Amino acid sequence: MDEFEAQMQAFRKRIEGELEEDGISFPTSLDVSLRIKLLADNPESTLDEITTVVKAEPVLSAKAVRMANAVALNPYGKQATNVSEAVGRIGLSALRCLAFAVAAEQLVQDHRSRNLRLIASGLWMHSLDVAAWAYAIARHLKVVNPDTAMFSGMMTDIGQFFLVARAADYPALESGIDRFAEFAATWSEPVGRAVLEAFELPDTILDAFPYEDPYGGSWPPADLADVLFIASLAAETPNPFDTLLGIRRRPALLDTSTSGIEKIKLAELLDTARAQRQHILNAVCG
Repeated sequence: MDEFEAQMQAFRKRIEGELEEDGISFPTSLDVSLRIKLLADNPESTLDEITTVVKAEPVLSAKAVRMANAVALNPYGKQATNVSEAVGRIGLSALRCLAFAVAAEQLVQDHRSRNLRLIASGLWMHSLDVAAWAYAIARHLKVVNPDTAMFSGMMTDIGQFFLVARAADYPALESGIDRFAEFAATWSEPVGRAVLEAFELPDTILDAFPYEDPYGGSWPPADLADVLFIASLAAETPNPFDTLLGIRRRPALLDTSTSGIEKIKLAELLDTARAQRQHILNAVCG
């Protein structure tokens, strides 16, 4: 057994153990978390400005929604299903503490190799692209709250974020990054589901990731799952693991997966949503 395989087996056991213990905690984008903290500390920052940046950080987004749905902040049992509702409910003081906790955790844990840092950055950009498309499509179709669609889009790669973060302690994995990509592709769905459940997100969001029963091609998209499916295929920023595995989602996969849809209707939807998608990307990355 070579070093890669030995560390891969150890890595697999660690993941299984963490999922069984429900002790999930991991870093994603330190820069975004620090930016959120600085905005929250600035008395001139508006709530909309802070919320826009929070939406770009999947771990902080999920934790903010989870905090907002805690009994202490949600005495009437009305669940927050998006970041805007969550930030408004928990307030800047709690958000400031939450952002610091996430950033501090990342400072301690963010010691990935260069290749894994690049993969993590690519995952963040892909998630953000999916989220921006989801927001724009949902806003146009009016079938789901656009903020909820954007939040859900940021969760698209959450399982792979988890795997990359945990791989930091297994340096041999970088020597076989293609094999690691195969592992991530196999585990991304079960790990992603476990992470979403560990965050205690509302069922309306959990049900939007129908791994066993994906979107079937009906038109127009009727719910959050449909919107996420179209947004994932429309995303122009590639998932780095897909790239390593030679998977190209555009345009061949888009054509194949939406074969039951009139192409002119799909093109009209994407053209209409494109400007709004770019607006979201500019607001978050600018």
